[in-house]
Parts: sequence; structure tokens; C-alpha cells
Amino acid sequence: MDGVGEDGALRVRVAAPPVDSAANDGLCRLLARELGVARAGVRIVAGATARRKVVAVAGIDAPAVRSRWPGLAL
Repeated sequence: MDGVGEDGALRVRVAAPPVDSAANDGLCRLLARELGVARAGVRIVAGATARRKVVAVAGIDAPAVRSRWPGLAL
């Protein structure tokens, strides 16, 4: 995790290549682990083929996410 940028976006790097959705899967696994939720509860809802993505996370509320990454735009 690189942290939250000035624009309020979470900056993340994954080692998986952007082939066959490996990078997207890596991102979802990483977010699930960091937030303590099930992997099945994390999904990309927009930007699956772009660098910027919108992610939905089930099983956690916005204040809990903000406490993990202050400054994050939700």
C-alpha cells in the first residue's frame, strides 16, 4: 500500500501482471486482507481494465475504512 494521495484516492501496487485479471484479483485479495473481510466481499465495480478502479467492499462500514486510511475519499 502506498497510502492515500492528495486527491483522496488509495494508491496500491500489486506484483501480479495485468494479464487474465491477475492484477485485479491481487488487488481484491490485498484489500480483503487489509480490511479483514472475506475475499468474496471485495469486487471491482468500475475500471476493471483501467489504472483507476472503483471497488465495493461488503462487511465493513465507511468509518472503519476511513479509520484505516484517513483522508480516503469514499
